[in-house]
This record gives sequence, structure tokens and C-alpha cells, in this order.
Amino acid sequence: MDTDGHAAPWVERAAPTHPALVDRAHVLGERFGVVNIPNVVWIDESGTIVRPAEPAWPGPKQPIAGGAAPTDLPERMATVFAEAGSIRADRERSVEALRDWVRNGPASRWALSPSEVVERSQPRDPARAEAAAHFDLAQHLHRTGAVDAAVAHFRAAHRLQPENWTYKRQAWELASRVGGAFDRLWQGPVPGREDEWPYDDDWLSSFRAAGGDAYYPTLGD
Repeated sequence: MDTDGHAAPWVERAAPTHPALVDRAHVLGERFGVVNIPNVVWIDESGTIVRPAEPAWPGPKQPIAGGAAPTDLPERMATVFAEAGSIRADRERSVEALRDWVRNGPASRWALSPSEVVERSQPRDPARAEAAAHFDLAQHLHRTGAVDAAVAHFRAAHRLQPENWTYKRQAWELASRVGGAFDRLWQGPVPGREDEWPYDDDWLSSFRAAGGDAYYPTLGD
């Protein structure tokens, strides 16, 4: 989910053997309710959703979320890594659930009925619908070169759906490219140059406000 498609060269460099798509329009968020990453959606052979979007990982070892960081990081980024170490995540459980579904199919205790999928899916109430409209408009303005005008709509999307981390990270990532200061995505403005950061928040301040326990919801049965 990357408005400018900057992830594409990294995907190509990794040379995956599976299909890998760069979602420049954030369609995954619009259609499946993805509000953070990593997320998965279980879809069976008939094209039916078996579990709606929820956090999941390929395995238990996650060096960033586990708090391990290179020793030569700038202090600002070292702080981010340390905070990320408090993220609660059911890494082992998500892998066990997926393997159980692969083995047992519809009989897996993790496979949900259509009504359960609907019940667990994110509803699009008026606030979320308005947030999505602002986010789409912000992306359009950014792509057409109206970068400053896009900021107000990104901010509105953040205000209307504060739990949507994909909205936040996308806006922060685009703003962080100014002057090549990528670390601003994680920790906001550089001290003494606050006027260069167009948002009231960043990953670190938002994460601290939400708390590590709230960053990823627990994997429901």
C-alpha cells in the first residue's frame, strides 16, 4: 500500500517467487479493512473470505518488533526501536492457525462462517467513510503536484479514523522525503526545524499515545 509506488524497486530486488503487488490506491484498505501492517485476509479456493483482515506474521522472529536494533543507530531511531519492543503480537499463534486451516480446511476451528466474517469486519460508519474520501482526495492532490493542499486532507483522514495506521504512515512517509529525512516518519520534526513538518504527530508520538497493547488487536478465535 504505497501511493507513489516507491516499494516496487525493493520488491523487484527481492525477486520473490510469489505474486507481489504494489497497491498505489490503497484498495486493500478500502475493500478489506486493512488499517495496519502486517495484515492477512484468508480467502479459500472458492474466493470466499474465511477470516477478515487481521495482524499476522510468517514466524516468531521479528527483529524490529522484538526490540533488537543495530548499535550504530542515531539516538532518535534507537528510541523508536526501543518503543517498538513493547508491541504485543500473537506471532506464533497466527502461524499455528494458518497451518491448521491448511490441514483441515473448513473443519479448522479457525475458519469462520460468512456471518462471523461479516460480524468481525470493520464497519464503514460515516466518520470512516469521510476519512476514506479525504484520504483519496489527498492522494490525488499529491500525485498531481498539489503537495501542500494534500496535507489538510491527510490530516482530516487521521482525525476521523485515528486507528488507521496506513493513513498515518502514508502521509508521514510522503512528508519525510523532504530533504531526505526519512527518520521524520518515525519521530517527527528535527529539533529546531519544526516548521518543516506539516503534521501534529508522527509514529513515535502516536504509538506512545495508543500504547503497545493497542497497536495490534489480539488474534481472535
